[in-house]
Amino acid sequence: MAQMNLLHAINNALDLAMAVNDRVLCFGEDVGHFGGVFRSTSGLQDKYGKNRCFNTPLTEQGIIGFANGLAAQGAVPIAEIQFADYIFPAFDQIVNETAKFRYRSGNEFNVGSLVIRTPYGGGIAGGLYHSQSPEAYFTGTPGLKVVVPRNPYQAKGLLLAAIKDDNPVIFFEPKRLYRASIGEVPEEAYEIELGKAEVVTIGSDITLLGWGAQMEVIEKAMELAKADGISCELIDLRTLLPWDVETVATSVTKTGRLLISHEAPLTGGFAGEIAATIQQQCFLHLEAPINRICGLDTPYPLIQEKEYVADHLKIYEGIKATMNF
Repeated sequence: MAQMNLLHAINNALDLAMAVNDRVLCFGEDVGHFGGVFRSTSGLQDKYGKNRCFNTPLTEQGIIGFANGLAAQGAVPIAEIQFADYIFPAFDQIVNETAKFRYRSGNEFNVGSLVIRTPYGGGIAGGLYHSQSPEAYFTGTPGLKVVVPRNPYQAKGLLLAAIKDDNPVIFFEPKRLYRASIGEVPEEAYEIELGKAEVVTIGSDITLLGWGAQMEVIEKAMELAKADGISCELIDLRTLLPWDVETVATSVTKTGRLLISHEAPLTGGFAGEIAATIQQQCFLHLEAPINRICGLDTPYPLIQEKEYVADHLKIYEGIKATMNF
């Protein structure tokens, strides 16, 4: 075991993947000698050469189009989009090419070896163009997998699993936690199953559900609720597409209550999909309406960031409101 922050864990996962398979390639804007804007690929070009870790032009559509072509020819491309806010120029390539490649060829061809890494979310005073959480846009796209880790241990295991998965994966990394989240991580390779949620804390009164950086915020709210005698069951969804309906439904059947929290705006956020499904699965067991504590339906503000975010106090108030319904 070694102490790693989330950035080190991602770098370590990339290093291990490149060491065992010379078809693994890392590329993106400033990814080469510079190591990317957050230094997540530092040292990889020196170790594996410019043919396997390299810079691309500043064109997100071009990066993913190039990655699709590489994956279709048997390479294992790991493409970095510098900020999730800038993934939208590549939206057509991802949704209409990456996700549909296998289906439209009748399984003759696929780009299942492709992983798209991108930092998402707020908390770094990045304003409206460096703080967005666009994961829900991709959850309506069959053919993709969407994964969001919450800490270094999860990041390494989920990323190595994503690289080996037979489907294209979008891997959203919580940039606020890159250096802030530190933990014990095995130095050897290991994988965490995609599509499987984790019950982090067992409880009996209410189920709390989140993913990525929001898990830390939910845990703070849970501690406040614990002081009030409220027993919370905490679940990290980890994979949003496909998401683990069974684990969540089992928990809500037991507790009778569900609160979902994410950074993205409320309207159109993935919490709505979860709420609709769990309402259908657990209707007769619900003791209160499903609650959603999310970002506001506005562009992500700079100076009003603290008012915008779904912080632990908003979640705590949501827990109490759900319990007292």
